[in-house]
Amino acid sequence: MIREAIENDLTNILEIYNDAILNTTSVYDYNPHTIYDRKQWYEKKLQEGYPILVYEENNKVIGFATFGPFRAWPAYKYSVEHSIYVHKIYRNKGIGILLAKEVIRIANEREFATLVAGIDEANEISIKMHEKLGFKYSGTITKAGYKFGKWLNLSFYQLELKGPKNPIES
Repeated sequence: MIREAIENDLTNILEIYNDAILNTTSVYDYNPHTIYDRKQWYEKKLQEGYPILVYEENNKVIGFATFGPFRAWPAYKYSVEHSIYVHKIYRNKGIGILLAKEVIRIANEREFATLVAGIDEANEISIKMHEKLGFKYSGTITKAGYKFGKWLNLSFYQLELKGPKNPIES
């Protein structure tokens, strides 16, 4: 079941996210986050009106997804970047694609024009999932990060959405 996250989900979200930090190049971060960090993140997302979705199975959150600003300047207001994470023992079961489809639906509903995915170049599973959903490769930043003793290349994929009926500059 996919639903909006509630504060009680943050412990499971934190577990999933910290595993990604410590064991993957999905997150270009070195240190695990605290529950305080996740609460701050959660409150900021809510305050700014961005969704946090969870995939729940047997009363346990095993995946989550969200989106937020792509860049801070006003002219980027119609572009958002998303994140999708699935618990390590539930990966490759289609949960990520279900969460991605819901993120796409919400972003379209809210009239964003572009949905961006920043994916580590070596993450072939995520790249294939995004391509299956219609995302197009839009470039790679080489040596974007350094983790696990090696340079990491960050590839960008984008999905063109419906966008606003009447975009404005303000």
